Amino acid sequence: MAKVAFLGLGVMGAPMAGHLAKAGHDVTVFNRTRAKAEAWVAANGGRAAASPAEAGEGAAAVFACVGNDDDLRQVTLGEQGCFAAMAEDAVFVDHTTVSAAIAREMAGERALVVDAPVSGGQAGAEAGKLSVMCGGSDAAVAAARPLMEAYSARIVHVGAAGAGQTTKMVNQICIAGVLQGVSEALRFAQASNLDLDKVLEAISGGAAQSWQMVNRWSTMAKDEFDFGFAIDWMRKDLGLTLDEAKRNGALLPMTALVDQFYAEVQKAGGGRKDTSALVTRLPKG
Repeated sequence: MAKVAFLGLGVMGAPMAGHLAKAGHDVTVFNRTRAKAEAWVAANGGRAAASPAEAGEGAAAVFACVGNDDDLRQVTLGEQGCFAAMAEDAVFVDHTTVSAAIAREMAGERALVVDAPVSGGQAGAEAGKLSVMCGGSDAAVAAARPLMEAYSARIVHVGAAGAGQTTKMVNQICIAGVLQGVSEALRFAQASNLDLDKVLEAISGGAAQSWQMVNRWSTMAKDEFDFGFAIDWMRKDLGLTLDEAKRNGALLPMTALVDQFYAEVQKAGGGRKDTSALVTRLPKG
């Protein structure tokens, strides 16, 4: 059993922290909304800290899953940030999807830092089956891995500091393209008056198969879009991706186009719907 802290109890952080508690670890949590931290403690045990610094004091590992670069900098390097309170041999694991630049900045502040964005969404967090892509030193990832196993189905050390974040960008590029393809295919099938269940049965076992097709085709057809990972967050991630592409010179024409399609869905009031709501910008046939 380890003494750990978790900063940020949103739809991802709360269940991840819960799995750490279920694994027997002594978990201290911090959330900007104190009531949310107290509710988590009531359900899971442990204790709620008044600040990131208080949460990090004496912890062998501190995890974060907050909103963006500014939030991450605040909970680590801010006036009540955890870095000043953490022991030198404690590991910091950031599960927030942020820029690669701030991931490298964090690694420059401490010896043991892992940028560890995740894939799997709210359902994966609740089931403890997330895929984690890790950037950082061998020592940092080795220290974090046994703890991350509490909520992960796959943990891959992809490279040095920042590599976890850029790998997450690769992940989001793939999802954006696949969802656009599934959206167009679904509308084409509807316009052709095909039996959508039979179409899914026919194509989901071949080369066209994808997680998005298998898990979202039927719900997209029913206009059901409440599955956790909101378009607002996807646009944040794609913005980070497009910014990084400007830095590294990669050309992302499809990603830029789908980002603008998502902007249309946002403008129509769909920002809190999950990413499969991309299909709503295409008229039904």
